[in-house]
Amino acid sequence: MNPEKNPLDVLEKLVDISRRAGLAIMEWYEGDMGITQKADDSPLTRADLASHELINTELTRLWPEIPVLSEESADIPWKTRQAWQQYWLVDPLDGTKEFISRNGEFTVNIALIRDHKPVMGVVHVPVTDTSFYGACGTGAFRRAGNGESSTISTRQPAAKPAIIVGSRSHANPELAAQLEALGSHELISMGSSLKFCRVAEGLADFYPRLGPTCEWDTGAAQAVVEAAGGQVVKIDGSPLEYNRKEVFLNPYFFVLGDPKRDWLEPFQG
Repeated sequence: MNPEKNPLDVLEKLVDISRRAGLAIMEWYEGDMGITQKADDSPLTRADLASHELINTELTRLWPEIPVLSEESADIPWKTRQAWQQYWLVDPLDGTKEFISRNGEFTVNIALIRDHKPVMGVVHVPVTDTSFYGACGTGAFRRAGNGESSTISTRQPAAKPAIIVGSRSHANPELAAQLEALGSHELISMGSSLKFCRVAEGLADFYPRLGPTCEWDTGAAQAVVEAAGGQVVKIDGSPLEYNRKEVFLNPYFFVLGDPKRDWLEPFQG
C-alpha cells in the first residue's frame, strides 16, 4: 500500500499511533524516568524507548514494505539507506530535555520521506493530547483529543511586528543582532518541534534555526508546515532535504510562514 494514495486515511492511522505513543510517554512523566546518557551525551529515558517500540511495531505491522528510521534505531548503514525511495522518519520523543524538566514542550514526530522530501507528517503533543498533521496536496490540520479536526494554515502576510519563535534549550546569542535586521518583532522561546507548529497554525511567522538538529527532529514538522502553506529552507533558500548524506545532522535552516517575504537576507552576508 502506498500511503500517498490514501493520505487522509494514513494520517488518521499515524495520529492514532502517535497518540498511543504519547500515552506511553506520559506513563513515565511523573515518576522515575530512568535517565541515561547516549554516546553523544544527550539524555535518554524509558519514555523514549517505550514510544520507539510502540511506533516501530505499528508502522512495521501496517506498512511492512516501508523501512523505519528512528532516532533510537539509527544505526542502519548508509549503503542501505541511500537506496531508499521512501521511509518512515521517527523521533519517538522530541524534546527529551523538556520532558525531563517537565515543562510539557515535547512531541512525538512521525514523517513519511519520499525522494528526499517530507510528504506527510504528524506532530503530537502528549501533555495536551493535541496533534498537528498534514500531507503534501492534502492540507494541514489540528486536533485536540477525540475532537473535530480544524484546518490550519500559515499567516500570510506575516504579522507586524512579526512573531518569531526560538529554541528554549539551544539559545544562540548571535541570533539577536541578525533578528534586529528584520525590523520590529516579538521573540518567543519554546522547545521541540512545537516551534514549527506555531508557524503552521499561523501563531508565529518565522523560526530561524542556527544550531544543531538532526533529521528526525524536523521531518514531520516540516511536512506539516509545508502542507499549511509555509516553507522550510536552508540559508541559500533551497529546500531542507533528507537522506542525502551519511550523517543525520541538518544544516542551519529557516521556517517561513509567509514565503513571499524575504526573511533570509540578514543571514546571508
